Amino acid sequence: QVQLVESGGGLVQPGGSLGLSCAASGFIFKFYAMDWYRQTPGKAREFVAAITIGSQPIYVDSVKGRFTISRDNAKNAVYLQMNSLKPEDTAVYYCHTKLNPSSDYWGQGTQVTVSA
Repeated sequence: QVQLVESGGGLVQPGGSLGLSCAASGFIFKFYAMDWYRQTPGKAREFVAAITIGSQPIYVDSVKGRFTISRDNAKNAVYLQMNSLKPEDTAVYYCHTKLNPSSDYWGQGTQVTVSA
C-alpha cells in the first residue's frame, strides 16, 4: 500500500527555519517525482516545490531562494528545508506523488505556523 508520512512541522518565528520530511513506502520511490503542496483555510491547495526523478528541483516563485527540496532514494524520503520563513508561509504542508494519471497520493499533512 502506498503511504506518505510527513513530519517536522511546528511553530517558528518570522525569519526562522524549519525542515520537513516525507517518508514514502509502497512503491519504487526512485522511479517517481515527488512534490510539496501547502494549503490554508478557505484557500486552494498551492504547489510549493517538486523534485524530478533526476533530482532537478522546481519551486513556486514565492519560495525561490528560501526553500530547498531534496530527496534521498536510499531512504525513500523527500525533504523541504525552509529558511527565512514569513507569516505568509503558514499552512498545512502536504507531500504528494502521482503514480499514474489517475492515481494521486497525499500524506496527512503537517502544520507549519510562522508567527506574526
